[in-house]
Amino acid sequence: MSLFPMFTAGQSETAAGLPVYQDVKMDYGSGTPVWSGGSPVMVSGLEAVKGWAWRCIMTARYRYPSFSWSYGCELEALVGHPYTADTKLAEARRYVEEALLVSPYIREVQVTDSWFEGDTLHLDVRIATVYGEVDMRV
Repeated sequence: MSLFPMFTAGQSETAAGLPVYQDVKMDYGSGTPVWSGGSPVMVSGLEAVKGWAWRCIMTARYRYPSFSWSYGCELEALVGHPYTADTKLAEARRYVEEALLVSPYIREVQVTDSWFEGDTLHLDVRIATVYGEVDMRV
């Protein structure tokens, strides 16, 4: 029973029994965290999971000793190999799905489109999370 029954407290857990995910807000255009008044801006829920997913894809797996080996994406493994473009696109899709499904907040990952623009790989990714769905381009 609450001391103030007319006010409902914010949910501290998701429907999946996980704590509400909080993270730093990202500026996806510049690839940097958003700051205000000398402190990082914090977000929670769907936007926080989107930020985590974006950073996970952009971080090379196994490169940084400060990260767990289960964090990051292996897209760099495609660079310099004589695979066909179709093979690289198929492997890129698999790498992104494997990288993001590590998170307990992410239920499903679908790469809806992938293409090369010159030597640059682009991916449109739809992520189903415990908070809903979100689309992003990396």
